Amino acid sequence: MKVAMLSPIAWRTPPRHYGPWERIVSLITEGLVKENIDVTLYATGDSLTSAKLKGICKSPYEEDKDIDPKVWECLHISEIMEHANQFDIIHNNYDFLPLSYSSLIKTPMVTTIHGFSSPKIMPVYKKYNKTTNYVSISNADRSPDLDYIRTVYHGIDVDNFTLNEENGDYLVYFGRIHPDKGTWEAIQVAKSAKMKLVIAGIIQDKVYYEEKVKPFLNEDITYIGCVGPKQRDIVLRNAYALLHPIHFNEPFGLSVVEAMACGTPVIAFDKGSMPEIIQNGKNGFIVSNIEEMTQSLKDIHNISRKLCRETVVKRFSQQRMVKEYIEVYKEILNK
Repeated sequence: MKVAMLSPIAWRTPPRHYGPWERIVSLITEGLVKENIDVTLYATGDSLTSAKLKGICKSPYEEDKDIDPKVWECLHISEIMEHANQFDIIHNNYDFLPLSYSSLIKTPMVTTIHGFSSPKIMPVYKKYNKTTNYVSISNADRSPDLDYIRTVYHGIDVDNFTLNEENGDYLVYFGRIHPDKGTWEAIQVAKSAKMKLVIAGIIQDKVYYEEKVKPFLNEDITYIGCVGPKQRDIVLRNAYALLHPIHFNEPFGLSVVEAMACGTPVIAFDKGSMPEIIQNGKNGFIVSNIEEMTQSLKDIHNISRKLCRETVVKRFSQQRMVKEYIEVYKEILNK
């Protein structure tokens, strides 16, 4: 089986720090190679992979502002499509734009929908509903207007996360600094609970950071920026709990699974895929507001950190994700 894997070019594959889509593409790609599948990864030229690499765009446009995203997206996507007949299947992880080629090529395409950025993109997904195969990353993120071949939950390389069976003495917020992700709410919880808070993530909304986050920073509430894999493991495994007070229907939530892989329980607002990932009272808590989130901190000691890790190994491992994608490929090819 020859697979063409299409990754975004906003960040490197795998990313140096932020880049959730690129991180998942890397995990799928490396897992497929371990299964002796012939994979060609279409990503930025500086990407790292054991597969064959095709990098039309030399570096990520989020890191090199001389790169025009539209121009290089066009060149990047057209490159894989112009060589489509060399592959048995194309795995699209680049949102809706590659769909516009799906009726022009004979090679079947599977599209992992990593989330709908806006209702405005739905006409494209609807138009190509019958000429490609959609995979959802959670049942909560499915559109009633589309057909899906399967839901495949994201998986992580569990070996990159260290289990710590002892509760830490601080809370952690790990994600984009943006109103959707609830950075300000996490700060309020930490203040109410009189606990330290470590904030890690890319500043996606600068005004929000300046007005809702920066004024609260002190010795107890610290912002450490966007961290790479090694520091991520340290920050997550030594925390008391991960706070995830989201205000949007999050399609999945990698940081939630990564924290649990370290044994750290997660407290999240009841939005999107959270009830599919968090088993209330077993590996964290599902709550509705700041007050409930603060209250649930008192019950963290009842949660087994070892069980948190075991949940991830069983349900959200890289191996399980790769196995399910291989099954999807075979199902499509056998049609």
